[in-house]
Amino acid sequence: MKNLIISMGVLFSLFASTSVIAIDIAFDEEFPGRADYPDVPIYLKARLFKDLNNVVVIDARTPLEYETLHVKGALNMSVASKQFVQMVKKLRSTNKKRIVFYCNGRTCHKSYLATKTALDAGIKDVFAYDAGIFEWATTYPKHAVLLGENPMDPKKIIPKKLFKTRFLSPLKFTEAARGAPRDSVLVLDVRDKYQRGAVGFFLGLEKWASLGDRKKLQKYLNKAVKENLTLYIYDETGKQVRWLQYTLEQSNVKNYFFMTKGAKGFYKDMIM
Repeated sequence: MKNLIISMGVLFSLFASTSVIAIDIAFDEEFPGRADYPDVPIYLKARLFKDLNNVVVIDARTPLEYETLHVKGALNMSVASKQFVQMVKKLRSTNKKRIVFYCNGRTCHKSYLATKTALDAGIKDVFAYDAGIFEWATTYPKHAVLLGENPMDPKKIIPKKLFKTRFLSPLKFTEAARGAPRDSVLVLDVRDKYQRGAVGFFLGLEKWASLGDRKKLQKYLNKAVKENLTLYIYDETGKQVRWLQYTLEQSNVKNYFFMTKGAKGFYKDMIM
């Protein structure tokens, strides 16, 4: 009995310790990625805010997403970059603080992938803040930067309702893109190299310009404006394009549509 009491006391002290970031919440339905990455340690939102001056926050998304909206003071190291591990190792060599990666939100896996990749490379004391930038920005607007402005005005975030008006189901997306005159449309696959694989879905119609390649992406947006093309754009899950919408609006692109649930939706509805 005495040993049991001591063991319980040790266990309690571990969970109460400041070194423990989150209890085992891997199977929380609101965070589906936690089940896929059960070994990735999690940083909760309130805890990150409390520790903000004592950690290094890294945005694991593309430069486009980062430049649109990011945590104030965060660094941008895209997990899709070939230099990702090298960049994190270089940071770790000069900074021993905890490293916390984040991405878009609860269904985005880049924060988990960045953390796991760092751990697999032997980089210690790394974590994932998986509630994402939207929750951070709406909760802590003074600690977020929107389109270069800080403190940011949450009202300037494009409403989700307006964002959703631009979506077409995979079937309607395909019919519209293939049914229009060839010289009036441009299909853009904006997935990163890990998501895309070898080819896209619309051979002969589409171009590949990942969200991480700002120069190439802007070239196609300029072409759409100049030639009055309708853009049909898809990503992996229908979520990353939310960040692209800011650039589309700023670039004065009038006619554009996104694919509901992105490539995953296409696979489910059109192939399987």
